[in-house]
Amino acid sequence: MSVTNIKALLTPVKMVEVEYPGLPGFKIKLCYLSKDTLINIRKKSTKVTYKNRQSVEEVDDELFLKLYTQNTIKSWTGLTLDYLSKLVPVDLGDNDPNTEVDYSEENALDLIKNSSNFDNFVTEQVSDLGNF
Repeated sequence: MSVTNIKALLTPVKMVEVEYPGLPGFKIKLCYLSKDTLINIRKKSTKVTYKNRQSVEEVDDELFLKLYTQNTIKSWTGLTLDYLSKLVPVDLGDNDPNTEVDYSEENALDLIKNSSNFDNFVTEQVSDLGNF
């Protein structure tokens, strides 16, 4: 038996849960992004302006990052304030370092924006098809 139609086998969404290295128990649910999805995110983030009657495409980096994060990071568990302090500079004050940080799209975006290590890890994991 052979398959004659690759398109019939393609899946637009595939998720995997990965553990962040060096932070045991911090698990992130990531979604694979197809090339079409990435193109759509870029299109939504690009606006066309005109300068001297010439069209110029400008990418809204903030919007791109927001859409990218919404489409890649679906949830997490095990992110404590202690772990957060290892990813970004934070003032824990009197908070218990073992308190978990809830997942939300806003929290995910803030972490992506403020932690190069976290951003790089997510990008590497999503780019590695072997994870999915």
